Amino acid sequence: MQLLPLAPGRLRQGSPRHLPSCSPALLLLVLGGCLGVFGVAAGTRRPNVVLLLTDDQDEVLGGMTPLKKTKALIGEMGMTFSSAYVPSALCCPSRASILTGKYPHNHHVVNNTLEGNCSSKSWQKIQEPNTFPAILRSMCGYQTFFAGKYLNEPDAGGLEHVPLGWSYWYALEKNSKYYNYTLSINGKARKHGENYSVDYLTDVLANVSLDFLDYKSNFEPFFMMIATPAPHSPWTAAPQYQKAFQNVFAPRNKNFNIHGTNKHWLIRQAKTPMTNSSIQFLDNAFRKRWQTLLSVDDLVEKLVKRLEFTGELNNTYIFYTSDNGYHTGQFSLPIDKRQLYEFDIKVPLLVRGPGIKPNQTSKMLVANIDLGPTILDIAGYDLNKTQMDGMSFLPILRGASNLTWRSDVLVEYQGEGRNVTDPTCPSLSPGVSQCFPDCVCEDAYNNTYACVRTMSALWNLQYCEFDDQEVFVEVYNLTADPDQITNIAKSIDPELLGKMNYRLMMLQSCSGPTCRTPGVFDPRYRFDPRLMFSNRGSVRTRRFSKHLL
Repeated sequence: MQLLPLAPGRLRQGSPRHLPSCSPALLLLVLGGCLGVFGVAAGTRRPNVVLLLTDDQDEVLGGMTPLKKTKALIGEMGMTFSSAYVPSALCCPSRASILTGKYPHNHHVVNNTLEGNCSSKSWQKIQEPNTFPAILRSMCGYQTFFAGKYLNEPDAGGLEHVPLGWSYWYALEKNSKYYNYTLSINGKARKHGENYSVDYLTDVLANVSLDFLDYKSNFEPFFMMIATPAPHSPWTAAPQYQKAFQNVFAPRNKNFNIHGTNKHWLIRQAKTPMTNSSIQFLDNAFRKRWQTLLSVDDLVEKLVKRLEFTGELNNTYIFYTSDNGYHTGQFSLPIDKRQLYEFDIKVPLLVRGPGIKPNQTSKMLVANIDLGPTILDIAGYDLNKTQMDGMSFLPILRGASNLTWRSDVLVEYQGEGRNVTDPTCPSLSPGVSQCFPDCVCEDAYNNTYACVRTMSALWNLQYCEFDDQEVFVEVYNLTADPDQITNIAKSIDPELLGKMNYRLMMLQSCSGPTCRTPGVFDPRYRFDPRLMFSNRGSVRTRRFSKHLL
């Protein structure tokens, strides 16, 4: 199957399809903002970039274990980040952060609902024109290819809507599925059934990606974003992998199947110990998640081999990451994401490419808001022209010494739930959502929180506040308590608690460069206690946004 770019009538002026590849002088004139580090010297081509994004793949609970080929072909050939985080542990807000390089309070996608700005008209009008793929295409002359799950909700523009910035568009309608789904092929619907050989989505994404590499232009660099359904539910493995990992169970770590004392009420409401049927269910889910990832491992292998065959591999950066983590039984919550703990907010991040030495591990604190700036930096674009909150970690990839880097990142989430009682759980208060048959719920409208995740030479902390009637606070020392069992909010030094509260307020109102100011444990940090008080003399509290725009 030969891939076709968007029809000429859909192209906008400034897209790379309007740039004559045979005219280097014109290319230099139009792409002046993208010369940067690499330039367009004779015989030199700007690097290609591939971003592989999985769905709900954790790092803390061994999510990378099944991906032996991926670890060998990307991680061992480049750099693995051991401290990579998402600013929101949910698909749509996290993916919006990847595309825009912004925290959720700046791109205004707060959860997976249309009301939460996921795939809304407002998102399409205000944010999509400024995503990094749009910049790559309009300002840097990159061919841009997308295949897989884009955000989450049905797009406000329907299947016909193709976001600004994509030359080739192969997007899944709605949420992750493996069979019986519809793809938007450059704005036209194509339905798939349940025949493994032609319909299994992970393999379909692999095949259209290989087709793109065969039929793309050889005169412009390319960017590919491949967003797989795995390991998201319904966890449908390819037939050849359905019996894999039969002796694998969800990890029984220290926070597995224990009561979450001194935690937010949503965690305290979980039933401990979990029933045998609940444990069997989550063990089966954990096993199936790993099974689905084996097809992702195959996809990565095929892609790397094709890049090598076409002679593009040595000039291509490959990023591998996930939109959020996952939990299976931690604090007696069955299965989901959305929570503030490491298992939900920490993700894999592996990168290989030109100038990256093999077999490296970085402990530097990075977030998915950094992916856009890093990729634009690779393309040579002037990051000062963007409104992104993140930072380019290209200097880290290249082994820069004496690098000044951040010591904290923001995590924020606005809970989903309506002011009605769940009819299957009438004893529960209104506002809960994502409830299981035993009435353990994974979310609620007041599961709304913001956190500062801090990592420095001496400190490894997380400070969180909830927007609820309790104004609940959770603080964890992850050096002493990596499983986040003990909330030390009531025992920590009050002065330190005040500084963390202030830092949280600053980050939740930050934008662009102010999101990159020194954190509490950065030697450059300066704390003014007077800013902790309002004009009336009372202690300030951080405000949660109730309005999208």
